[in-house]
Amino acid sequence: MTKDELTRWALSQGWKLIAGHPSLSRPSKPGDPIVRLVLKATVAHVEIRKPAGKWEKVSGASYGDITLDDADDLPAGLGLERVPSLAKLMQDNRDAAVFG
Repeated sequence: MTKDELTRWALSQGWKLIAGHPSLSRPSKPGDPIVRLVLKATVAHVEIRKPAGKWEKVSGASYGDITLDDADDLPAGLGLERVPSLAKLMQDNRDAAVFG
């Protein structure tokens, strides 16, 4: 995948651009991201915000290692499966965008 393809996938799955990064937030605080994708020139990183406010890198991969299968909801190779409850958070953000 490329940076643009990954951005399009994220935005279509309920992520929104917050501070220039595709991000997920709690429905109760829509402007406060808790998971974000940091898309650099050659690599993408998944970061989670700790309660103290500091971002912690959970995983990362080069764009060539990231693939998206039509049957899967998450791109393989990026490590999104390591984030607990990510599917529910994505669904909550999609619902908030539709019904908000």
